[in-house]
Amino acid sequence: MSEHHAGNGNAVDDLLDRHIREGRAAAPAFADATRRMSYGDLHAASHRFAAALTAAGIGRERRVALLLLDTVDFPAAFWGCLRAGIVAVPVNTLLPPPIASHILADSRAEAVFIAAPLLAGLAPSLAALPALRHVIVVGEAPDLPTGAVRLDDFLARGDAAAETVVASPDEVAVWFYSSGSTGNPKGVRHVHSSLRATADTYAAQVLGIRRDDVVFSAAKLFFSYGFGNAITFPMSVGASSVLLTERPTPDSVLHMLRTHRPSIFCGVPTLYAALLAEPTLGPGAGSDRLRRCVSAGEPLPEHIGRNWLARVGIDILDGIGSTEMLHIFLSNRPDDVRYGTTGRAVPGYDLRIVDAEGRDVADGEAGELIVRGPSAAEGYWNQRDKSRRTFRGDWTHTGDVYVRDAEGYYHYSGRNDDMMKVSGIWVSPFEVEGALVAHPAVLEAAVVGRADAEGLIKPRAFVVLRPDADARDLDRLRENLKAHVKEKVGPWKYPRWIEIVDSLPKTATGKIQRFRLRDLA
Repeated sequence: MSEHHAGNGNAVDDLLDRHIREGRAAAPAFADATRRMSYGDLHAASHRFAAALTAAGIGRERRVALLLLDTVDFPAAFWGCLRAGIVAVPVNTLLPPPIASHILADSRAEAVFIAAPLLAGLAPSLAALPALRHVIVVGEAPDLPTGAVRLDDFLARGDAAAETVVASPDEVAVWFYSSGSTGNPKGVRHVHSSLRATADTYAAQVLGIRRDDVVFSAAKLFFSYGFGNAITFPMSVGASSVLLTERPTPDSVLHMLRTHRPSIFCGVPTLYAALLAEPTLGPGAGSDRLRRCVSAGEPLPEHIGRNWLARVGIDILDGIGSTEMLHIFLSNRPDDVRYGTTGRAVPGYDLRIVDAEGRDVADGEAGELIVRGPSAAEGYWNQRDKSRRTFRGDWTHTGDVYVRDAEGYYHYSGRNDDMMKVSGIWVSPFEVEGALVAHPAVLEAAVVGRADAEGLIKPRAFVVLRPDADARDLDRLRENLKAHVKEKVGPWKYPRWIEIVDSLPKTATGKIQRFRLRDLA
């Protein structure tokens, strides 16, 4: 196998091949429920993937989608793409088929690695994608759609001596799709050097990751947050990661913590709240090695952090990142935790809070948080206006409204649009409203965020029914509407509360006044 490492800016050289050169081939890298992979195994597997992709005629800088569950196949496929100079496009496995299909079409992916359980929902739309030439099924599937191949058969096509592409550090390596207020996700393009940048800043200087760490991220690999936690960070130091294939429930997460005894655990506030409701939760959450707990994706309510510390004995390091910045750039630190705040800037990042004209506001005043740092994305794919609005020179505009206190700690105070974070994932009220209005009983709908009993934001819907709607059993109708939204736009986006109202507050031009509904909420 030819290894070009002199001056190679390809992230695979730094984060994987370096460990082989330095004698860590036998060190554990990844484990899922059924398989383990050493760094040497991953190195060999990534060469097989790269060779097969090249043999399939997929050229450099083309896109390959990864619609994969969290198993050891995910890092193997990801690093295989980068080794071949191909752009990897992880896709959220929880998305309804129409939105997943939109991402495949928008990215013009020439191949997709798809987990067998996801095949049935997507198979009908795959044939209609003109750019998609290869469908590779990962896992046991009894029958394949026409033209699809099993992973083993696909990998058998390649020459294992495939070379590693020498890439520029500024070459695009991966696209993560970020939800947008228009409903359709946007492709966020990140370059090879950004992976190492997140490791050198947050992982090294806040997390303090070490070679003997075992990381467990309940946040999935298709999120930039989960990807950094479970792939970039452990691989930056030669540590290992354990992967949960199914959806993270309190039972499955506690089982992972007890079984694999990770030293670093990464979750979102909704999950921490659910774990605190488990009577069995105790010191170390079941892991005698646990030393770090991380939260991001949505603000961590103060009481959840304090209760976790009291029960588990370890602070939760709450931070904020974004798909546009690849990972966390503002965070609490192990020696400096202040619950109720998002902490301070991660070393390597500069933060400002600005008004609508871009002027810095005084401490104690609210404004938009903007960030400058080494992991900013190159821009959005085919969205020039949005790229210009978000990426302005060195500064990335987050859309998050913050207040900095006199001691330099940052306090979250909402969004400058109507977006909300639910279970760590952006939710657009327009998208939920569109799904509700598509139901035959609904005339109009408006959605706002409301805090639940734990202080976590969830969608609340106000619905005007059609005159001919059957309103005899409103409880049953509410349940039908919730199920309808789950099916249309995603299981985490459904409104937890639905209020049936006679009319919605509007401006003179007919625009819904969500702020009045928020006041009601």
